[in-house]
Amino acid sequence: MKIVKNDQLLHEKLMAYHFDTIFPQLEKHPFILQSFEAGEIMLDEGVDMTALLYLVEGTIKVTASVGNGKSLLLRFNHPFAVIGDIEFIRHVPVQSQITAVTDCLCIAVSFEYLRRFEMNNAAFLKSLLQQVTYKLQTNTTASRVNLLSSVDQRFASYLLSVTDSEHFAYEMQYASISEIADLLGTTHRHLNRVIKQLVEQKIIEKKRRSIHILNKEALEDLSQGARYE
Repeated sequence: MKIVKNDQLLHEKLMAYHFDTIFPQLEKHPFILQSFEAGEIMLDEGVDMTALLYLVEGTIKVTASVGNGKSLLLRFNHPFAVIGDIEFIRHVPVQSQITAVTDCLCIAVSFEYLRRFEMNNAAFLKSLLQQVTYKLQTNTTASRVNLLSSVDQRFASYLLSVTDSEHFAYEMQYASISEIADLLGTTHRHLNRVIKQLVEQKIIEKKRRSIHILNKEALEDLSQGARYE
């Protein structure tokens, strides 16, 4: 993590994401702009957080550890996601591992400041409620997908969740097949079979550690509308 000392960029992000509707009189708030590199672990499970993070650029991955030491995928988040709302409200350590999938920018506001000055701010509290209920919804979806769906459906949902506008699955640049298999609750051999099948059906094209979607409609049908986001 790096602190970005760029007042103009900070102001642009505050305006772009309408922070003034959450925090009146923006100039009085101690906002800090932070940057994270693609692949960087932003937060580990069990650590103590000191600031609420607003994602204003990039994509993050949220995973949860399971008993065998592996992790399951919960969701991918895009701007304008909030990191640390549960930890702030419940006074608990970080509940999930957060990883930057792409280069990310976050705007941080310290817990101490929020607890001293914003707990009677209805707009701020409403925004937290929206974020917490969204996470409840996505965790429920992820649990259903991970427990009840076939591996090919899970992988289709995963690809559609990490694909950009050019149909390029950017997450594949930073994660091995074994890592993705662990996240989806399967083996790398099974996942390789699924990938081979999708390639043979000309639904995707695989080149080393990148995947391009050739037939998005077929992948949509396979995913049955489920997403990790």
